[in-house]
Amino acid sequence: MEKNLQIFGTRAIIEAIEAGKEIDKVYLQRGLTNNLTSELNTLIKKNGIQTSYVPIEKLNKLTQQNHQGAIANISVVRFDDFENLVNRTVESGVTPLFILLDQLSDVRNFGAIIRTAECTGVHGIIIPKKGGAPLNAVAIKTSAGAAFNIPIAKVDHIKDAIYYLQGSGIHVVAATEKTENTVYNLDFKQPTAIVMGREDSGVSPGVLKIVDEKAKLPLLGSIASLNVSVACGAFLYEVVRQRQS
Repeated sequence: MEKNLQIFGTRAIIEAIEAGKEIDKVYLQRGLTNNLTSELNTLIKKNGIQTSYVPIEKLNKLTQQNHQGAIANISVVRFDDFENLVNRTVESGVTPLFILLDQLSDVRNFGAIIRTAECTGVHGIIIPKKGGAPLNAVAIKTSAGAAFNIPIAKVDHIKDAIYYLQGSGIHVVAATEKTENTVYNLDFKQPTAIVMGREDSGVSPGVLKIVDEKAKLPLLGSIASLNVSVACGAFLYEVVRQRQS
């Protein structure tokens, strides 16, 4: 499995961003201030790149090279443009099926969802630029390579993506326990986007307010919730069942 490319040094990272490389995450030395660091911080904020401010010991563990207080991972996966992804899917004549990940935090869950999405014919996965699990080497490995076969798009805000999907005639469903409606009551033969939430807190309240429908999986045991990647698989295979019947 090819790992994400690691680059180090403030100037090198600045040039990578300006060259349009897909930066997965930047690690910056906490408290470091100079002109180059300020320039890098400005670019990071402008491009919405996920960043962690860490002690120098963390950076020294990531590389033995002279990192100058800055290390970045460049993704080996090229991200899709969100609006182009939606438009070409709608125009292709298929019945669209998308997954939106609302602040998912675990990279293995992310990879497992990518794998299941590719197996169930999902046309694209939509993730936030900030706050979500990175598409790193672990996520790609867990996806069994599916990350290279399914379009993945980053957006500034999941809520704005939902509005765009709705405006494109796509029915948006949130997977949440905060409803009495089960997944088996929904019509998945129509254009659909399914929102999966964060592992510990689920779909955020602001997103729940704007989706078209909410649905849950019936739980017959004593544990109150399913793993998010398992839940996503159950939702997606209900879509498959309906669309093949």
